[in-house]
Amino acid sequence: MDMKNEFKKEKQRKLTPAEERRMERLDDISADLQGKGFRKVERTVGIVKANLIAGFIGVPAFILGYVLFSLVNPQNTIVSSMKSSTPLVHLLFWGIFVILIAVHEGIHGITWGLFAKGGIKDIEFGFMKEYMTPYCTCKTVLTKKAYIWGAMMPLIVLGIVPSVVGIMVGSRFLLNMGILMIISAGGDILLTYELVKYKSEAKEKYIYDHPTQAGCVVFEK
Repeated sequence: MDMKNEFKKEKQRKLTPAEERRMERLDDISADLQGKGFRKVERTVGIVKANLIAGFIGVPAFILGYVLFSLVNPQNTIVSSMKSSTPLVHLLFWGIFVILIAVHEGIHGITWGLFAKGGIKDIEFGFMKEYMTPYCTCKTVLTKKAYIWGAMMPLIVLGIVPSVVGIMVGSRFLLNMGILMIISAGGDILLTYELVKYKSEAKEKYIYDHPTQAGCVVFEK
């Protein structure tokens, strides 16, 4: 897959009215901050690339999770777990997973809302049909620390915590759910990595969640 062409297609896709309004807001914020001497730097990645990376993250998460699970719960084998599973349990598992995808975006919104100037009013949710990807975005600038907290909170709350609890209490149900939610946060991990690895000598730095792309815009001076 040619990631450059995919990224180009993503940037040229037809925007929804809500996305167009958010782009206009970004233009206004850019004009205001650049007028005050800030430099604008985009830190975005392709949505397709972010989703692919999320899949790759699942491999080490699965291996590490099950190695630790086996060490802590040597008596709880995969065979015994499979014997206790029923169609109802599988249905319940996937039903909860779908609900948690929505909760994932809600956690982004609540966390960013705690730091946003307008609170939760500065948070918007949407769904990219082309990529079957729900999203949450913040309509105001945030500090780097606040942005990263908002980006990583679903990973911590829905991925890491359930996985650790599942390992400690011997619940494969919780472990599997936690691993799936870690995979679901793969794009967030990639975007946070891209932001953290960006280094500059700027004394002032603000982050704006990109209104149409996976990533953010950095304003610095």
